[in-house]
Amino acid sequence: MPSLTNDAHDAHDAYATLRVSSAQGVARIVLDNPPVNVISAVMMRELRTVLTALADDPSVRVIIFSSADPEFFLAHVDMRIGEDMAALESLAASAPADVNVFQAVGELLRHQPQVTVVKLAGKARGGGAEFVAAADMAFAAVETAGLGQIESLMGIVPGGGGTQYLRHRVGRNRALELILTADLLDARTAAAYGWINRALPAAELDDHVDRVARDIAALPDGVVEAAKRALPADDLTEGLLRENDAWAATIARPAARRLMSEGLRAGAQTPAGERDLETLMRGAAR
Repeated sequence: MPSLTNDAHDAHDAYATLRVSSAQGVARIVLDNPPVNVISAVMMRELRTVLTALADDPSVRVIIFSSADPEFFLAHVDMRIGEDMAALESLAASAPADVNVFQAVGELLRHQPQVTVVKLAGKARGGGAEFVAAADMAFAAVETAGLGQIESLMGIVPGGGGTQYLRHRVGRNRALELILTADLLDARTAAAYGWINRALPAAELDDHVDRVARDIAALPDGVVEAAKRALPADDLTEGLLRENDAWAATIARPAARRLMSEGLRAGAQTPAGERDLETLMRGAAR
């Protein structure tokens, strides 16, 4: 990856699914994988590349994640990702021990030395919702943001850290509610549950996130590092192994493959289908 310094820098051409820039201690990563920002094998590889590089960049103190698509932050993991086995095998070969390729992204994000902030203007489901929960902070637009663990309607359970991240953020009872109902939460409810930090009017979201990032980046040397050292990411190794076992058992069932195929035929991964994916997937299950 091109070196990112405190001078404004655009590394857009270095990636197929990301736009990366940095200025004044703040790196900005715009997720850009049209038409609905699904998490593909390419995006996972590129996220791992850029986050690993940024981890060694002392000039960057904050990383902001946003979306090029105002409707979809990250729709979910690509339902066709299993068709790219070569890319998945490459990701698995470079993933840390004891996590699968999907969990590896969230764990890298959770252990990033910089403060990671999600600016959520649109919807994040499945792996996208897991990504939001893995970040240090998340702020969402009241009018347009939504969060949901959609996996149960596909015949599976979350497999990218969602079971563990949700339990940590919202408690076991609400985690079970969100996983088993697959409801899409509005920003205010997500904030009340503890899934995100705060729900804000859409017109205030950019300024608020910029102010948070600017203030953190301007702190005296050593403060960010000390705060993250005092508040380390919890060790979720055993829980992630349990999650992977549960996910692997459900994804192997014919029902999961059928539901995903029916969902794709009905319009999943298109803008129209993703706007009310819960209804679409419930219809596919009938």
